[in-house]
Amino acid sequence: MSTTWKSTNQKPKPASNNTISGTTLPSWSRQQKLAMIVSFALLALLLALSACSKQSEKSTLVGVSSPGAPSATYVPAPPAATAASVAPVPTKKTQAPKKRPANVTYNDPNSGVSFLYPRKAALTSGEKADPDLVAVGDVPMNFVQPGGVAVATVALPADSYPGTDFGSAFFNVNVNRNLSEQECAHFAFVDSRNADGEPVDAEKVTIGTADMETTSNFSASAVKQDEAQYYHSYQNDACYEYVLGMGTEGFGTKAGVEHVDRDQVFAKLEKILATVKVNTPVAHEPTTEPPATSMSGGKE
Repeated sequence: MSTTWKSTNQKPKPASNNTISGTTLPSWSRQQKLAMIVSFALLALLLALSACSKQSEKSTLVGVSSPGAPSATYVPAPPAATAASVAPVPTKKTQAPKKRPANVTYNDPNSGVSFLYPRKAALTSGEKADPDLVAVGDVPMNFVQPGGVAVATVALPADSYPGTDFGSAFFNVNVNRNLSEQECAHFAFVDSRNADGEPVDAEKVTIGTADMETTSNFSASAVKQDEAQYYHSYQNDACYEYVLGMGTEGFGTKAGVEHVDRDQVFAKLEKILATVKVNTPVAHEPTTEPPATSMSGGKE
């Protein structure tokens, strides 16, 4: 009988995949393997998203904080320009009301006379230009021949000198084209207040650039006093007469009434006289009308 000897020097068989350090692991089920694969896939996706987020944040920080890169600060677009901003409407400045001049200019083209007078004074012209004083009423013209025509009269306000016996004052202009230059130098009545009662000759004066003759007339009663100063000037083949008149009343009869400064009143009237200018008057040519005819064509 033959004897078979088994060698004990045989090589050990390699361990299977389920064996770790001599320990045998149980086999994984198919479901567990799928779950493991899905977990790894989700983990990879999360890592990828995290990397993209960090990369975007890094780019933003570099754009804002990097000293070498230009600022990426958002600047809003300017609003659309309106019509008012393109063409602003100029604001209208409020102007203070203009102050009216104290004097007014009077000009009469028919006589050529013009002068300045106070705005507060009252002016009348033409047939209504008859001066008046409190004592004698209407003041007559002082031409040696008739034919004088009233041009204008300026009357000062009655309340010009409150608290005084001032009654009235005026500046008057008359013209007479029927006088010669020699006749214009004389007056119908002159001052007769000298001691002998004789009339006083006219005095030659210069007012502005015009040479004139002057005289005055004075009348008074117990409570009223009137004085008129006359000036004659020959220009444009006519005699021009300027009259300065003043009347007072009430002194001594009313309490608190004082004498008005007569020189002050006449000085105001003389200022009007100093502005007088005489220009060439407007020439009025005579008009000839054709004779009237009847309806039949014959002369009436």
